[in-house]
Amino acid sequence: MEESFQITIQIIIAVLAGISAQVVAEYFKVPSIVFLLLFGILLGSDALNILHPHNLGVGLEVLVALSVAIILFEGGLNLELRELGKVSGSLRNLVTIGTLITLVGGGMAAHWLAEFPWSIAFLYASLVVVTGPTVIGPLLKQVKVDRQVATLLEGEGVLIDPVGAILAVVVLNTILNTNAAPLDIMTGLLLRLGIGAIVGGLGGWLLGLLLKKVNSISEELKNLVVLAGVWGLFGLSQSLCSESGLMATVVAGIVVKASAIPEERLLKRFKGQLTVLCVSVLFILLAADLSIASVFALGWGSVLSVGVLMLIVRPISITICTWNSSMNWKQKLFLAWIAPKGIVSASVASLFAILLTERGINGGAAIKALVFLTILMTVFFQGLTARWVANWLQITSSDAKGAVIIGCDGLGRFMGRLFQQLGESVVMIDTDPEACKKAEADNLPVFQSSALDTEVLAEAGIESMGTFLALTNNGEVNLVLAQRAVEEFQPPRVLAAFPKNNSADSSSKIKVSQALIAELPIKIWNNYIDDGQIKLGRTIIQKSDLSFKSAHLEALVRGGEMLPLLVKRGDNIQVAVAAEEWQAKDEIYYLIHDPRPKLLKRLSGGNQSSRLLLEKLPEVEELPLPETIPQPSPEKI
Repeated sequence: MEESFQITIQIIIAVLAGISAQVVAEYFKVPSIVFLLLFGILLGSDALNILHPHNLGVGLEVLVALSVAIILFEGGLNLELRELGKVSGSLRNLVTIGTLITLVGGGMAAHWLAEFPWSIAFLYASLVVVTGPTVIGPLLKQVKVDRQVATLLEGEGVLIDPVGAILAVVVLNTILNTNAAPLDIMTGLLLRLGIGAIVGGLGGWLLGLLLKKVNSISEELKNLVVLAGVWGLFGLSQSLCSESGLMATVVAGIVVKASAIPEERLLKRFKGQLTVLCVSVLFILLAADLSIASVFALGWGSVLSVGVLMLIVRPISITICTWNSSMNWKQKLFLAWIAPKGIVSASVASLFAILLTERGINGGAAIKALVFLTILMTVFFQGLTARWVANWLQITSSDAKGAVIIGCDGLGRFMGRLFQQLGESVVMIDTDPEACKKAEADNLPVFQSSALDTEVLAEAGIESMGTFLALTNNGEVNLVLAQRAVEEFQPPRVLAAFPKNNSADSSSKIKVSQALIAELPIKIWNNYIDDGQIKLGRTIIQKSDLSFKSAHLEALVRGGEMLPLLVKRGDNIQVAVAAEEWQAKDEIYYLIHDPRPKLLKRLSGGNQSSRLLLEKLPEVEELPLPETIPQPSPEKI
C-alpha cells in the first residue's frame, strides 16, 4: 500500500508540475518545453529531490509508449494534406535524404568531437534525426511564420518521428547483433515502416468509417472510441513487428483526417488536450530522471558536436532537401535554424540507456546525457530566438501581403482595385454572376463560387494571402464565412462586415475583426460608389496633431460622411477595422461621400466652413479614383 501511494504521489506531482509549466509558458509566450525541462530538472534528484521517476519501474516505459502514440496520432490528425501537397517534394526529401544527412553528420560529430565509439555515435545520431510535433507545434503557435514554412516544419515533425524511432531501433539492434548484414538492417527498417503504414491505414479507415456511419454513439463517447482505437492499433502493430506502432499511429491520424468526419473539430480538441497532458507529464518525468552530473561530465567536445549538428549539419540538410523548391533564401534560413528535439528523442534515449546497461554495454548513460544536452541546446537557443529570427527575416504571417475579398459589389470591387493600385495582389469571390462580370471588367481576378468551398479558397491562394475580407451585403453570412476561413486556413488577418450585436463576443475568440466601421451600411456605400458620389482621399497623421485629427476623423465616420478603407503602417497595408486606434505616421486611405462635391474642397482648406471644421485637418490629399471605378458625371455634380 505504501509503495502504491508513493507512485500515486509521483504521478500527481508530475501532472501538477507539467500543467504549471504550460501555464507559465503561455503567460510568457515561450515554448512550453523550456519550462517543462526546467521544472523537471528542478524537481529531480539533482535539485529538490522530490520527483523520482525510477520508482515507477516498467510503468514509466508503458506510460511513455502510450503517451507517444497519442502525441503522434494527434500530429497526424492535424496535418493538412492540401497544404502538404505544396511542399511534398521538400518534405519527402527531409524525411529521407535529410534523415540520412543528419545520421551521418551527427554520427561523425559525436565520434570526432565527443569521442564516442562509432557504434554509440551513430546510435546518438539516430536519436536526434527527429524534431517532433511536441516542440514544433507550441513553437509555431507562439511564432506565426508564413504557412509554407509552418507546413513544412509541422509535416517534418510528425512524419520524421516514427522514421527516426524505427531507425534508432534498427541501429540499436545492429549494435546488439554485430553479425547483422546490411541487407537485414535495411529490411528491418522497411518492414517496420510497411507494417505500421498498413495497420495504421486500414485502422484509420475503419475508425473514420465508424465515426461517419454510426450515429447512435454520443460525441463524447466517439472521442473515447478513437482513443481506444489508437491504442488498439498501436498494440496490434507492435505485436506484429516491434517498434512499428509509432508509424501506425501517425498514418491512422492522417487517414482519419482525410476521412472528413463530421466531429473532427471536437476530436481535435479532445486529442489536443490529451497531448498537452501527455507531453507535460512525460517531459517532467524524463527531465527529473536526468543526472545533471552526467551532462557536465560530457565535456566541451559534446557541446561542440551539438553545435555542429545545429549550425552545419542542419543547414546542409535544408539546402539539399529544398534545392528545387519555390521557397526563398529567408524561408530556407529559418528552416535551417529551427530543428528543436522533442519527446521522442528523450523517451527513446531513456529506454535505450536502460537496455544498453542491462546488456552490459557501456555508453547508455552518456547517450542519454548527450541527447538531453541536444534537447536543451536546441530548445533554448532555437526556441527562444525563433520569434526574433522570424521578425528579422520578415517571414512572419503578419508580413504576408495581398487579400482575398468576398463580395463583388461596388465596395468590394473598390477595395480590390485599391489593393491593386497599391501594388498588392487580390482575388475576388462571389456567387452572383453579374457581380463577377463587373469584377472581371475591372481586371480583377475572380472566382464565381461560394466562399464556403475550401477548394476554391485554396485555389484562390488564401494560404499565401495576408488578408481575408468578407464584404457581402449580408452581415451574418460575412461572419460565418470569416469563421470558416479561420478554422480551415488561419489567415493572418480575418475581417468581416457584420452587425455589432451579432456574435461579436465570440468573434474575438476566433480572431475575426469587424471591418471598416461598426454597423457598416454596405448597401448605402455600394450605391454611393455605383452612382459616382465618392472621392478617394489620403491623409497622414502626424504625432503633433494625433489626438485632434483622430477626433475629427471619428466625427466624420460617425456622421456617415467618411469610410476608412486601408491603413498603411510602415511597409504594411491593412484593412481598417472598426474602432481603429490611429497612430502617429499612419497613412489612411478613405472614401468621402461627395454628392456635389463640396466636402473635399472644405477638407483641403476651402473658405467655406464645415460643421466639423474639416479645413483644420492638415496634409489631406485627394487621389484619383482607381481607373475602373465610375467617375461622377456632370449631371450628378
